[in-house]
Amino acid sequence: MWFMKKGTCLAIAAAVALAGGSALAAGDPAKGAKVFKKCKACHTAKKGGKHKVGPNLFGVVGRMAGSTDFKRYKGLKGADWTWDEALLDEYLKDPKAFSKKRTGKRSSMVFKLKKSGDRANIIAYLKSVK
Repeated sequence: MWFMKKGTCLAIAAAVALAGGSALAAGDPAKGAKVFKKCKACHTAKKGGKHKVGPNLFGVVGRMAGSTDFKRYKGLKGADWTWDEALLDEYLKDPKAFSKKRTGKRSSMVFKLKKSGDRANIIAYLKSVK
């Protein structure tokens, strides 16, 4: 009987892991464009757009972190990763903690996206602007 419980636990764990990963894939770019309005005070996502308080996010998915000519990078100096869905999700959840963990420096971005659905939608939107 104990082996059945163990197998059930493994099946549940696998289902949770798969469900967590699919949340990113399930993002809606149109909803993400609406959520991105919160970001427009500091960012643009237009091709050739100027940096604002934060960098232009056009083409950010698949781009090396901190690799634009944006002069105010703090927490991303020395970054050695390329932005993908999982890293963006972690960053958007808590930029300061993410940057501190990855580079030893805190990001100056104070805005957090606490809702996983909002993060998934923003990421889907950012994937669409390339």
